[in-house]
Amino acid sequence: AIRDLTAEGISINVTLLFAQGTYEEVAKAYIEGLERFAAAGGDVGRVASVASFFISRIDSAVDKLLDEKIAAANDPDEKAALEGLRGKVAIANAKLAYQRYKRLFADDRWTALAGKGAQPQRLLWASTGTKNKAYSDVLYVEELIGPNTVNTIPPATMDAFRDHGKVRASLEEGLDEAERVLAHLAKAGIDLDAVARQLVEEGVQLFVDAADKVLGAVAGKREKFLGHGIDRQALSLGSLDEPLKRAIETWRKDGLVRRLWQRDASVWSGADEAKWLGWLTIAEDEAAKAADYAAFAAEVKREGFTDAVVLGMGGSSLGPEVLAETYGPQAGFPRLRILDSTDPDEVRAVEAAVNLERTLFIVASKSGSTLEPNVFRDYFLGRMRDVVGREKAGRHFVAVTDPGSAMEKAAKDDGFRRIFYGVPQIGGRYSVLSAFGLVPAAAMGLDVAAFLESARTMVRSCGSDVPPDLNPGVQLGLAMGTAATEQGRDKVTLIASPGIDTFGAWAEQLIAESTGKEGKGLIPIDNEPLAGPAAYGKDRFFVYLRLDEGADAAQDAAVTALEEAGHPVVRISLASKKSVPQEFFRFEIATAVAGAVLGINPFDQPDVEASKVKTRELFSAAEKDGALPAETPVAQDEGLALYTDAANAEALRKAGAGSDPESWIKAQIGRAGAGDYVALLAYVTRNPEHLAPLQAARVALRDAKHVATCAEFGPRFLHSTGQAYKGGPDSGVFLQITSEAPDLAIPGRSLGFATVIAAQARGDFGVLSERGRRALRVHIKGDVAKGLDRLKSALS
Repeated sequence: AIRDLTAEGISINVTLLFAQGTYEEVAKAYIEGLERFAAAGGDVGRVASVASFFISRIDSAVDKLLDEKIAAANDPDEKAALEGLRGKVAIANAKLAYQRYKRLFADDRWTALAGKGAQPQRLLWASTGTKNKAYSDVLYVEELIGPNTVNTIPPATMDAFRDHGKVRASLEEGLDEAERVLAHLAKAGIDLDAVARQLVEEGVQLFVDAADKVLGAVAGKREKFLGHGIDRQALSLGSLDEPLKRAIETWRKDGLVRRLWQRDASVWSGADEAKWLGWLTIAEDEAAKAADYAAFAAEVKREGFTDAVVLGMGGSSLGPEVLAETYGPQAGFPRLRILDSTDPDEVRAVEAAVNLERTLFIVASKSGSTLEPNVFRDYFLGRMRDVVGREKAGRHFVAVTDPGSAMEKAAKDDGFRRIFYGVPQIGGRYSVLSAFGLVPAAAMGLDVAAFLESARTMVRSCGSDVPPDLNPGVQLGLAMGTAATEQGRDKVTLIASPGIDTFGAWAEQLIAESTGKEGKGLIPIDNEPLAGPAAYGKDRFFVYLRLDEGADAAQDAAVTALEEAGHPVVRISLASKKSVPQEFFRFEIATAVAGAVLGINPFDQPDVEASKVKTRELFSAAEKDGALPAETPVAQDEGLALYTDAANAEALRKAGAGSDPESWIKAQIGRAGAGDYVALLAYVTRNPEHLAPLQAARVALRDAKHVATCAEFGPRFLHSTGQAYKGGPDSGVFLQITSEAPDLAIPGRSLGFATVIAAQARGDFGVLSERGRRALRVHIKGDVAKGLDRLKSALS
């Protein structure tokens, strides 16, 4: 840094120098920087520099070590020799550093620069006030007077020197004695370089502490000026307050916020985290493209599209779903719809809801190889060709994918209207502020520039210069991580006002897929109906996103009751829906920070990949053989068939499972205890009719067993909470639900959507089994609604 800044013609003060060797490296860096500046045509005569060499702190530190050795010495001569070194080391060290200065700035290399007008880097004596009253109060002034030096004398010392100080050219006196002092110090077993390193660390920390106070004051004042322009966050954490304070101080003292923004992988596991942090600056980067998004929006409006359908999974669909449900249709623009299920009836429902001739499809996949977006594209591209013809069909499609993906090639081959590119340094779940969120936003008529400006407000509030106690994203992440590690409160329960309630599904993926691995993790609980405090166990951590312009009084009362009962609660207040982009970034930072607290890499998803691999293997085998392999149920009747692996079957039989399905279901749920969660994983059509019995069942389970509950629809959760279910803590009790749906053919493939979703369910269950999870599959024969009602009764 010294070399590079000097090479740019910048005058600098290099401070916190204690060791002679370090000083010499600094001086050489200054000289090399000047040489570079001169070679580039710069005027070296206008560059100045000082090297701040600290004095009295050396004696304070060394004298303490000498006192310890004097106290331990038995030999009077040894004691006397050690006592003779007190108060002499700092001056000896400085005098010998000055000799290095003279050598460095007198050789041929320097002479060449001096001929061009270069100024030597002067030694600046810092910390020259006498701290030990046993020494002269002008000691560190009188003994360090020499040419081309600066002494930053404290006012009291300056007054003393004016009164009784003596001026003489002292800096080159007693050089032999200086050598002797340092030699005797080393012989006594005191490592001066080690002392210097410790003093540098302490000095840096003092500078950091002072800087953090200033930056904290600025951040606090900025927040006041912003008022309702920034979403407010309030923490009511009860017994978690002290652990959180300790975590905040650790992050402040260790500079971890700055290190995170510097993309330092050691903040996490030291693996490949640094290459996945493109999301930190994406709001700024994409703001430069706002005009392009506006032009695309105008094009979509001009074409008269009535519907825009995102075909994606996980990070490619959950963010756009928040936008569609939160903001709704915009005048003159198409209605944004999301398809992220291979359930044949859901595919049919989307097709039935739109006029294909006036529909734009947004095919979204970062890798370009994800199964679901590809089969969605195959299906709707085939249907579009039937309706508008092969030549025009591609104009109804745009792709969002990373550069060089298979989807990019397919989009070009099929004549797509446009291809938008993602950033390879951003994982899917962190991509909502990139093209994966902004293309759907533009298509539905949102003002992308304003959207990004809202996000940038939170980016600045979570920036590298904002200390952790005032940094909303870092504070939330530390609270979530500390709650899990210190108190076992790893069930992050998300509550949101009705107008923004789909935000939870996006945050659920972000948290689960980022933290659930290596047997650790946070388990997000979304859309669980609120209850009184007594219904919840001691493993809960609540986050309440409150929309001021559409708050629910019952929610407010319930959250207040949770706080009063001692449950940890974080309240986040949004003035309006326009603030939602702020929350995307807050939660991204928070999740990354929570991952650091847990000690994992929050940017990989090994168990999601395992499910994808198993699904592809099953589907490929089915295409070859004409069907998925037959299975043998452990129990069945006319309405239900139950499946599980041998280990789970044995455990369930021991727990009371008999010949009827209900006994197996009850035995499975009976395995859930304190600290566990029950997840209902339904591979059925996602609609209100099917959600209602699942919600009723989870409420009954929660209230009876005081465990957290999840109700998820497959296969979309595979790209969301599926990672935590398989790779996170072994605290889940899983009830997978499958059904029989009329098939829907996929153009160009021998098997249809019914086989795809069946393969996904089996792949999911297979990985759960391999991970040793407590899992049971319930297959509904015939009417799904009746099957779900029966399941609800069994679970209640």
